[in-house]
Amino acid sequence: MTVLLFLIPLALFLGLSALAAFLWSLRSGQFDDLDGSAHRVLMDDDVEEEK
Repeated sequence: MTVLLFLIPLALFLGLSALAAFLWSLRSGQFDDLDGSAHRVLMDDDVEEEK
């Protein structure tokens, strides 16, 4: 029963830290351009044009 005194605050701390990390990533613009990376993979930028 005393283990609950340790586990409940630990679970709350982990949940709040995950929420804080998500809000930080949301504010820093991590989710602004979801399609850009998908299209950038398909672009062939390293091919040189023949003259």
